[in-house]
Amino acid sequence: MSFLDDDYLLESDAARDLYQSIADLPVVDPHNHVDLAEVVENEHWADIWEVEGATDHYVWQLMRKRGVPEAKITGDARNREKWTALAEVFPDMAGNPTYEWVHLDLKRRFDIHEPINSDTADEIWAETKDQLQSDAMRPQQVLRDMDVEVLCSSDDPTDRLEYHERAEDEVDGVDVRPTWRPDRALKIETDAWDAFVDELDDVTGGDVSDLVGFRAALRETHQYFADHGCVACDVGTGTDPISRPVSDDRAADIYERARRGENLSEREVRDWKAYVLEFVGELNAERGWVTQLHVGAVRSYRQSLFEELGPNAGGDVSTQDVDVVEGLDYFLDRFDGEFEVVLYVLDPSHYYSVGTVARAYPNVSIGPAWWFNDSPYGMEDQLEYAASVDLLANHAGMVSDSRKLVSYGSRFEMFRRTLANVVGRMVERGQIPEGNAERLVRHVAYDRPRELYGF
Repeated sequence: MSFLDDDYLLESDAARDLYQSIADLPVVDPHNHVDLAEVVENEHWADIWEVEGATDHYVWQLMRKRGVPEAKITGDARNREKWTALAEVFPDMAGNPTYEWVHLDLKRRFDIHEPINSDTADEIWAETKDQLQSDAMRPQQVLRDMDVEVLCSSDDPTDRLEYHERAEDEVDGVDVRPTWRPDRALKIETDAWDAFVDELDDVTGGDVSDLVGFRAALRETHQYFADHGCVACDVGTGTDPISRPVSDDRAADIYERARRGENLSEREVRDWKAYVLEFVGELNAERGWVTQLHVGAVRSYRQSLFEELGPNAGGDVSTQDVDVVEGLDYFLDRFDGEFEVVLYVLDPSHYYSVGTVARAYPNVSIGPAWWFNDSPYGMEDQLEYAASVDLLANHAGMVSDSRKLVSYGSRFEMFRRTLANVVGRMVERGQIPEGNAERLVRHVAYDRPRELYGF
């Protein structure tokens, strides 16, 4: 087997046959971090660094690990210098999925098969720069070439979705939808919460001086997103998912104290999070939205990086210290059967709990291996466990979770090859007949997310 050849990640004849049956299915991507302005404006990318490195904190982290100075990662060095610095250390990234994604991007989108290193950096820079000037490499055409059928962005409730409105008329062949993400509404202990409430007041024109007004304003944004085709809510619960009954009076008192700038106790903060999470569930139940819960991220753990560059710069980590079962117990019982729930966990040790929770609730699905786990190793481990404890047919499928458009195809290809290899191994072991195996991989790769999200 040679590098990224036709048998890449496929270890048996059964796996190869299964992959061929799903390789060309359209991409349904229910969760990503697309820059929709980039898609709608549809301008040429300037160079390969802008395509592969400018927005990707996965790339940034690995460059830092190999000693590249920050000036050549997120700093003021020219893009050519940043690409050269990346190429010089890229051979050392082998084994990390980023190494494979970027090479797949070059192979699938640019027909470039040479490995990235210091010797090929200049040639790849020049070749990709030429290709990026063609209309075939504009963002919208790249989406069509990757056969992206559905694309769901991640949006704050205060976003006005101007580019989603434009996308309806200006982006052909791709169903572009927003996702309502009320994370800031829960984070009452941060400055971001007070700013969120002020922005909520501005965009809705309501009176948010009390809890009644806050709830009404949040409900208005929910309706606004529904009017723009939204079918899902995404909530990052952090390391402390908390659900329990909290009264309106208790929440109103906490809200008013927070707006006055008073310090809140840990119990008050947790009660507020539980209250808002339940209210979000009520709104989602009214519309039947899929509720995606992302559990376990420790944000901005590396303090110096956060102080220098802010959030989403590559300083986040995971932790085992999360009680998923106790934390979500009340929420899952409160909305048992009322809407679909997709659970994403960041530490793989939580697969064991999430797998049994999903097995207990028919409306709960295991989300794809998330973030640090979306490698062939991580996805294979999760898929095998999901199949043996829950049902692989009820797995939520793949999401790109990507901040760069050109990698959607590569990430989905990696998932589909891994899925085919996992199910192919079952065929080889005599656990599943070939016909049923083909039906299963197609279902997980394409039919399941379409059904789950109602696309």
